[in-house]
Amino acid sequence: MQRRPDDDSVTASRVLRPQGAGRFVLFCDHASNHIPAELHQLGLPAAERARHIAWDIGAAGVTAALSEILDAPAILCNTSRLVIDCNRQLYTADLIPEISDGTMIPGNRNLSETARAIRIERWFHPYHNAIESVLLDREAKGVPSVMVSIHSMTAELAGQPRPWQIAISSHLDRRMAEPVLAALRRSGDIVVGDNQPYDVNPELDYSIPCHALRRRRLHIQVEFRQNEILDATSQYRWALRFAQVLM
Repeated sequence: MQRRPDDDSVTASRVLRPQGAGRFVLFCDHASNHIPAELHQLGLPAAERARHIAWDIGAAGVTAALSEILDAPAILCNTSRLVIDCNRQLYTADLIPEISDGTMIPGNRNLSETARAIRIERWFHPYHNAIESVLLDREAKGVPSVMVSIHSMTAELAGQPRPWQIAISSHLDRRMAEPVLAALRRSGDIVVGDNQPYDVNPELDYSIPCHALRRRRLHIQVEFRQNEILDATSQYRWALRFAQVLM
């Protein structure tokens, strides 16, 4: 991807193993809490930018580990979900949130249509174009792609605990969800969620509907609980366990 001189020299996405020979293609919509310098940290202090409201904590590390284990291309978003949420349809209210988990986002308030369009053009479309580029290249070579969207969830939200250490999110197509859920539950030593706390909603979500459902390709979305993947060791351990289920 081409660098833009005005975007803090950070491209909209990072691609690992674009020529990976495995059957999986990974993407991580909330991999980064980076806010381009021109947006002046959206008016937020560092403590807020480090919270889950800005990114899916630990998800990038799990994605990178899975890419290595599975020899899979992985596309990671390089922009905070507070700049623009790359897993939201363009018409949704929280595409560029003014408030997130009780925190006001000053730099997102009263944005003009022009300002919204600039964020979509600079960071949303290039990230999804990077995913499409990998998928189209594989299609041209006759290489099948099974898509895995990787997220992380907080241990609790709004005072409600989340007991699931890992959760599988799906919509109507359960071809992958059912066997993966069964395999994860087989050992009996972890709590596994099925569309808890989130399902895949094509009215709100973008990545799986755009890249997988539209193609009618096998896919899965996974949520790792953030307190399970706080460091590189635990990220790799969960990536290995999940990869063994996928393989």
